[in-house]
Amino acid sequence: MSGLHVYPIKGCGGFSVTASAVDLTGLRDDRMMVLVDDDGVFLSQRKMPAMAALRPSLVDSSLVIGGESFPVVVDGPRVPVVVHKWHGTGIDQGDAAAEYFSDALGMSVRLRRTPPDLHRESGGENAGLVGYADAHALLMISLSSLDGLNERILERGGEPVPMNRFRPNVVVSGWQEPHTEDRVRRAVIGDVELAYAKDCVRCAVPMVDQETGLRDGPEPTRTLATYRRDPDGGVIFGMKAAVIATGTVAIGDKIDVLEWAAV
Repeated sequence: MSGLHVYPIKGCGGFSVTASAVDLTGLRDDRMMVLVDDDGVFLSQRKMPAMAALRPSLVDSSLVIGGESFPVVVDGPRVPVVVHKWHGTGIDQGDAAAEYFSDALGMSVRLRRTPPDLHRESGGENAGLVGYADAHALLMISLSSLDGLNERILERGGEPVPMNRFRPNVVVSGWQEPHTEDRVRRAVIGDVELAYAKDCVRCAVPMVDQETGLRDGPEPTRTLATYRRDPDGGVIFGMKAAVIATGTVAIGDKIDVLEWAAV
């Protein structure tokens, strides 16, 4: 394993770590916060690509961004949070954080965190738990999958894209065949056990430059559409997993695949 990435606020930029605790909801602190509009509905790069350029980190129980620091409120009154079809709750993070992110995005927003008693179930082939991510605990992509995609993009006269376009949690090295992650059904990394949930059907986010927060399509979606079509019409890149057993993972850990998909 060559990469571990945590995105503390759903839809915003993330940061790399050398090791991470893994909870049933995924990497510790990953997408356990969310920005919502005045109705409690989540915001994402689908409609707000500028979120990509917001890069929060977590330091000593505070959210740090742009020279500002906001203490994380871990419990309090439950207020509405809507993520796609899921209607749940969150803990509001206060007026100072709301003002910062409202100014950054040019609209009225609130920052909310998962309540300590959140129990949001994920679906797929193997069910699990999830925080405020779209639907699953963890996203895995191999370097060979990205290399294969970029070769095709170059052949079409386009510019290669970096891995951060796909916002993975776990990046795998050493698998020679592109999309090997799609065939993993059960695996152990460190002392963490993962199980396949579903292939990741991509939205418009991979066409957002994650450094600038600007749309920069049509790649990689245009090329993915030529060879990675989902039966329902979307494009596929990466594997979503459920966490079956918690523990710790670290860069350099070997991935032991316990079960492969039948061929």
